[in-house]
Amino acid sequence: MAADGRERGRGRPLLSTPVFVVGILGVTVLVVGLDIVVGTTLRLLPLLIFLPSIVAGLGPVWATVMASVWVVLVVAVTQAYVGKDPADDALAIAFTALFGVVSVLSCRYRVRREEEVVRLRSAGAALQRQIVRPLPLRTGEVVVDGLYQPVEEDAMVGGDMYEVAASPHGTRVLIADVQGKGLPAIGTALAVLGAFREAAYREDTLTGVVEALESAVARHNLGAVRTGEPERMVTALVLDIGREPRVEAVNCGHIPPYVIHEGDADQAAIGVPAVPLGLAALAPAPRRSVCFPFPYGATLLLCTDGVTEARDPQGAFYPLEQRLRTWAREPPARLAASLEADLRRFTRAAPRDDVAVLTVTRTGQPPP
Repeated sequence: MAADGRERGRGRPLLSTPVFVVGILGVTVLVVGLDIVVGTTLRLLPLLIFLPSIVAGLGPVWATVMASVWVVLVVAVTQAYVGKDPADDALAIAFTALFGVVSVLSCRYRVRREEEVVRLRSAGAALQRQIVRPLPLRTGEVVVDGLYQPVEEDAMVGGDMYEVAASPHGTRVLIADVQGKGLPAIGTALAVLGAFREAAYREDTLTGVVEALESAVARHNLGAVRTGEPERMVTALVLDIGREPRVEAVNCGHIPPYVIHEGDADQAAIGVPAVPLGLAALAPAPRRSVCFPFPYGATLLLCTDGVTEARDPQGAFYPLEQRLRTWAREPPARLAASLEADLRRFTRAAPRDDVAVLTVTRTGQPPP
């Protein structure tokens, strides 16, 4: 939290100044008024001592200081007006002041810890953005555009990633999501990206590329176990796009792609997904590639579960396929922006998970 009491990344005050002023005055008038009506200061007035601690848990340091000073003044004036024993009055004022100091110190500690967490989240999100290349990307076969939005407001950043490689074997595209969050998840993402960038050029077959990714995750998990970190699996979708109007795909537990063409949008029929990366040893058979049509002029949409698992305030999931059919005639360059804006309207909140969306559009004309 910044010094002005706002949540960084959201821009909404936890305890705004009007709420603070009205709350302090309202509680004070209520407690003191009841005490005066009842005719004793031993029932309700001591409750004011907890007011600075409440502010310390919600507001900035300056508000806690103001609340502490205000409560000390109110107790002093009230004790002077209705108090009976000067020694008891002085003890009550001193105890109120001491509790106010403790509240200020605890608020200062809380604010520093929250600022540290914000810095760590921001640094993790910045690192996450650096491991992927900025969009759009162009190869001889396709133009890849989209949206990449690492979340900075959750407990920790996640491990969504993508990559596009213009290899001698065609354009190879990767979109993946690492299980878990935090810097260890980013470390796994780096291992997968490094393996893909090398294997996309080296391997003749798409299944060979996926085997290289599986080996990278297995090696990374082995090192993680030795350092006390949990093993992680990675859902991934790997595509190979050539000059022919089709796409070869290997789906490792990821969301299947959507094909948008001639005003329609449908999920590609690529069969049952294989196991995620890191779990090949548990699979009954090796992963196989499948092909599906990708006509000239069509666009593929790939995404991570930050889109499909987004919910509205009532708990309903985001209807991605329905929305894509609504936008099927929009230019591909506007597709990701429309999706981002509609996702925010649907959830009525900032994203709670990383969001990665790729639009893959064919370039050129079909061969005669």
